[in-house]
Amino acid sequence: MRKIIHIDMDAFFASVEQRDNPELRGIPIAVGFDGPRGVVSTASYEARKFGVHSAMPIVRAKILCPHLTVVSSDHAHYKEVSMQVGEIFRRYTCLIEPLSIDEAFLDVTESGIGAVEIAKDIRKAIREELHLTASAGVSFNKFLAKIASDYRKPDGMFVIDENSANDFIADLPIEKFWGVGPKTAQEMHKMGIFNGRQLRDCSLNHLTDVFGKAGIVYYNFARGIDDRIVEPVRVRKSVGCEQTFLDDLHKKSVILIELYHIVLELVTRLAKSKFRGCTLTLKVKFADFSQITRSATVDGKLESKDNILPVAKYLLGQVDCESKPIRLIGLSVSNPPDEARHGKWVEGVLDFKD
Repeated sequence: MRKIIHIDMDAFFASVEQRDNPELRGIPIAVGFDGPRGVVSTASYEARKFGVHSAMPIVRAKILCPHLTVVSSDHAHYKEVSMQVGEIFRRYTCLIEPLSIDEAFLDVTESGIGAVEIAKDIRKAIREELHLTASAGVSFNKFLAKIASDYRKPDGMFVIDENSANDFIADLPIEKFWGVGPKTAQEMHKMGIFNGRQLRDCSLNHLTDVFGKAGIVYYNFARGIDDRIVEPVRVRKSVGCEQTFLDDLHKKSVILIELYHIVLELVTRLAKSKFRGCTLTLKVKFADFSQITRSATVDGKLESKDNILPVAKYLLGQVDCESKPIRLIGLSVSNPPDEARHGKWVEGVLDFKD
């Protein structure tokens, strides 16, 4: 039986700011851009009591919490602190799979020490050495470990062992299942599925008919099955950037200018990461928050302004930019050359992701 730990830093960006700035301690803060189109990156737990959460517009957050303090983000510093957290992880195992800057899986099966004891030691080290808090989930697979880490947040730990797993999953709200977003949850509610027990009663054929390959994942998760290993090396699949505009864009000429600047930013990021791909994806979010994506795969590497800009313009031409104002534009390059379908242009479809 594997021993998996999921460590999730508590309100990471906000906690780092409160640690480093005593005047911010104990008050509601949000990390993000303090502007009309700013979005909350992380909210402190003091702010969360008012309903403020990540991805919420700053304007809305200030309505919910009028005395909210907005702090500009410092990603270079957060990355530095994240690396310090990683150094603590490496005292116990080299099998570490970062999910983001503030969370990671650890496989401690071969450590010779109990997973619960290691999780306690890691949380203690983070508290004493970095003056931050982290929550931990301990279980026998990644799915359950991740759910467990969120169960007693903040600054908590929860264990799901093989004896308690089935009962725990049965009572778990479907919204808490890893990979089930709002739209998928809504679809499951229509099917009469509100918790793990009801999901478990659903046949594999029915789930795959409705959700495709994801149905297999949901079927297994309902039974506590997750065979994915902790992968220390994660291969980069894409590089992208996006821009939310201070004012919605109406004019085609202005939209093209902004697209040009996003292409330049994308080229810079591609050079920095040394990533090359053959597929360009355009994301457009409208003022009503609906969004679409369009993708094209080309014969050759997308790496410079000269070969990305024409494709970006082509994709933009597939979007009705005159029907409603545009709030955000994003571009990403994916599909490394060894995976690409050379020489084919592939238009994307309407995309309403969870």
